[in-house]
Amino acid sequence: GHLMPITERYVYSKLTREESGTDGRKYIDPQGARLASVTTILDKTKSEETKRALAAWRRSIGDKKAAEITKEAAFRGTMMHSFLETYVKEGSVSVGTNFFHQQSYKMANVIIEQYLNPFLDEAWGLEASLYFPGIYAGTTDMVGVYQGQPSIIDFKQSNKVKGDDRVIDYKLQLCAYICAHNIVHGTDIKQGVILMCTKDLEPLHWVLSGQELEDFTQQWWDRVAQYYGV
Repeated sequence: GHLMPITERYVYSKLTREESGTDGRKYIDPQGARLASVTTILDKTKSEETKRALAAWRRSIGDKKAAEITKEAAFRGTMMHSFLETYVKEGSVSVGTNFFHQQSYKMANVIIEQYLNPFLDEAWGLEASLYFPGIYAGTTDMVGVYQGQPSIIDFKQSNKVKGDDRVIDYKLQLCAYICAHNIVHGTDIKQGVILMCTKDLEPLHWVLSGQELEDFTQQWWDRVAQYYGV
């Protein structure tokens, strides 16, 4: 079945983005304040354990190979996102012959068939800019109604099947976007959804709500405090 068109319940004004090497990404909010991005805050407050694991991974396969894998994954992720976005907007997607395009297209289709077609009731916005006044900003892939619940939804791709411990930052991202949406748009969103597909076309998803959402929201604010040195 084909998805419904976008229901514009809220206006997501585009925030201007600034990229700077050392400082990470900043967004300019409607009041003209420069806000750290959600990804920058998470990146700058990574645990020592995570940093060590990344360094070990790089060492084990060599910098060149690590850079290649990272770049390939980023490209695949970008392509998959754009296929999903086109599908939600237009109801269908066409694909070229490029190998990476085809792989990303197949991955997007897994997410469409497994999750979006059966469970997405409404899409309110795609690539929605969200901000928490004076504190942070970011862009979520989708805001909408998923399995009957207003939700923040992010699409992710992965090289291999990930366990719960490998998606902690993704869950923290959802919490950040939920808090931002609720405060700026006066909503009471209580659900975050991660829809993932591996490059071997294995579907994975996480629905964050209830106590788990509260716990991760607390962790998110801890990371914000850490970032600002509070």
